[in-house]
Amino acid sequence: MFNWIDNFFKQYQVATSDMSIFNKIVALEARIKKLEEENIELTNCLYEVENRLQSKIDNINSVTYNLNNYTLDK
Repeated sequence: MFNWIDNFFKQYQVATSDMSIFNKIVALEARIKKLEEENIELTNCLYEVENRLQSKIDNINSVTYNLNNYTLDK
């Protein structure tokens, strides 16, 4: 059962001690934190764009046609 665990960790083990699995985990956690922060920023920017677009749409006035003088009878 533990053979697959050993095989999994072998790909992360390096002969030098400066790059261990724990250093890799710390690096990945830092990347995850940065990506989460960027995701929050992106979401906020998308809401801002949505609000601006909605306000532009709300300011559009439709054309009003005066059709009182026209009838279907000829």
